[in-house]
Amino acid sequence: MSNKPNRRPSTAARTRPSPAPAPSSSRLWWIVGAVAVVVVLALVIAVVATRSSDTASAPIKGGGTVVPKGQVVYGDVTVKGTALPEQPDGSPTDPAIGKRAPTLTGEQFNGTALTVPAPGKPAVVMFVAHWCPHCQKEVPEITKWLNANGIPQDINLYAVATSSTDQRPNFPPSDWLNKEGWPVPTIADDNKSSAAAAYGIGGFPYFVVLDANGNVVQRASGELTTDQFQALLTAARTPASTGATTAGTTAK
Repeated sequence: MSNKPNRRPSTAARTRPSPAPAPSSSRLWWIVGAVAVVVVLALVIAVVATRSSDTASAPIKGGGTVVPKGQVVYGDVTVKGTALPEQPDGSPTDPAIGKRAPTLTGEQFNGTALTVPAPGKPAVVMFVAHWCPHCQKEVPEITKWLNANGIPQDINLYAVATSSTDQRPNFPPSDWLNKEGWPVPTIADDNKSSAAAAYGIGGFPYFVVLDANGNVVQRASGELTTDQFQALLTAARTPASTGATTAGTTAK
């Protein structure tokens, strides 16, 4: 008989970890499905965010880009030059004709600086108010015309969103103009309407035609037809052929 002790294996040696049970087929499909849903949602969010960002600078059919949405309601406006006399009501002549228009330096809705007018090219400067019913009709009409006919390459178009207030409808102006697809570079006037006052505004909407030297060729106020709008563009191109005021349906 052997004198060696009869040793039993230790508990650690005898106990082995059991393998983890394989996930059932249904559970595996639930995991795969959940991951797929997360991926799809992430893609949808990315697409929506991209589209929202693109809206601020989406190109229009006729050239140019839609005005950006932004937080600027009242911009910082600097006026350089002598203010134009106010446009007279019902007068066949305009005392501002031939005078040099002030230079406006202000902010677009996203805070980007804009100077109006740029030298060396005729311009049409349009003043609109978000609460004005005639502006609400005019803006989509001009947008439609620009989409169909293109942004003029020989004339600079500008706009000023002025007289803004959260106490009147269709506020803020950036949301309104962006929704309409407005493709005209636009300054947000300050809370004193300094830009509008410098151009002698008499009602809304309001248009000032300038020659390449920044001199006033013609002014118009009120809701204009597309033919009248085209006449303003013609006046900008041929400043010596005009000088009368143009009137439409006006809001003050």
